[in-house]
Amino acid sequence: MKKFKALSIVAPACERIVSGQKKLEIRSWRPKQLPLVDLVIVQNTQFLYQEGNEQMGEAVAMIDIFAVHAWRIDELEAACANNWEEGYWAWEISNVRPIVPRIKMMAKRKIYEIEIDL
Repeated sequence: MKKFKALSIVAPACERIVSGQKKLEIRSWRPKQLPLVDLVIVQNTQFLYQEGNEQMGEAVAMIDIFAVHAWRIDELEAACANNWEEGYWAWEISNVRPIVPRIKMMAKRKIYEIEIDL
């Protein structure tokens, strides 16, 4: 078992990341440290609004985040977003590596630590 950082993302965004369609993950917060290398994205089905909220999900891919910038209105397509709002952060997704087969695990808020065999 190896430890990794993980980030939960609501479906179908992980599918769009793996397909290369979604190049930015939009969040209201920035990570405390960059880069985030070998970040496991865990797909779940609902937003986890409160601390302690968890839901069963599945590890879909590993990604790297080397840069975060203020989200711009001209980045709707890259974020696969329907509307833009000021004050959000665009996490630049790179080096997407699908996890096959996917691994069932808990989806949690913010960035959290997991242990998996990869």
